[in-house]
Amino acid sequence: MAYEMVDAGGREVRLSNPDKVFFPDAGITKRDLCEYYLAIADQAVLHLDERPTTLKRFVDGIAGEPFFQKRVPKGAPDWLQTATVHFPSGRSATELVVVDAAHLIWAVNLGVIDFNPWPVRRADLDRPDELRVDLDPQPDVPWDWVRKVALTVGDVLTGNGLTGFPKTSGSRGIHVLARIEPRWGFQDVRRAALALAREVERRVPDLATSKWWKEERHGVFVDYNQNARDRTVASAYSVRPVPNARVSCPLTWSEVPDVEPDDLRLDTVPERVRTVGDPSAEIDGTTGSLDSLLALADRDEAEGLGDAPWPPHFRKQEKEPRRVQPSRAKRDRD
Repeated sequence: MAYEMVDAGGREVRLSNPDKVFFPDAGITKRDLCEYYLAIADQAVLHLDERPTTLKRFVDGIAGEPFFQKRVPKGAPDWLQTATVHFPSGRSATELVVVDAAHLIWAVNLGVIDFNPWPVRRADLDRPDELRVDLDPQPDVPWDWVRKVALTVGDVLTGNGLTGFPKTSGSRGIHVLARIEPRWGFQDVRRAALALAREVERRVPDLATSKWWKEERHGVFVDYNQNARDRTVASAYSVRPVPNARVSCPLTWSEVPDVEPDDLRLDTVPERVRTVGDPSAEIDGTTGSLDSLLALADRDEAEGLGDAPWPPHFRKQEKEPRRVQPSRAKRDRD
């Protein structure tokens, strides 16, 4: 069948090539992906609602090369919601804003598998309402270390007046999200995230690191730079482009010590939501302040811990240390 029309929350959306296989090992088709997002639409939209979202398109499924499309393509339907965002380069783009099931299916039709939203809402594109903690394990790091570091992140957030909501990344790590008041710009949110990363490192120094340069990392990297402008992570309930179609799935804190990502897949998560509900359902009611983490950043800086490196595509920041690998800097000094 060349295409079929899908009822997505009362709106008819075209799904082309529905039998196209997107996950060869699991035999999952484009239609299967569509049906998954229809089944968990309310939960997925909770984490995407009013947020600009980058299109990561797998037009040939996960066996092909994906490409990022920041701009909504020409010919999009007139009901599609968008927002215009500005990048560090000074350029701008009109991006998708998912507000309902129809927007999910429209994106799936373009080959989107996972959704990558900004941490801002359309009403204020310069002030994030979400702090994101991305735990990125180094190669060969035991999965249990990731779980233990996530629990430490939860403790640090609680101790600083914030409520963390953990989820599997669906790839190799764990994400922890915390809603914040949209009072601070990206610079301050990143600064708070850096202070959090350093505090986690202090508490579990054998397991976690805040070091940006890979040659200095060990254990689980607490990626503070995911809070810089134009950095995104896969949203809750996104299917990830891995062979068994794992899902970035919200968890209760009590589930974190034993969670196994391979149990949370496209074919298991809808039933989980039906039977146990959504552990992140109350996330929008937990908005907190960054004041405590920013005070921690002040203390770190007073003790000589200044800014840390930014991603390479950002302009050099005023207080950023020299942007060069430590081993190379040592050779230059010698």
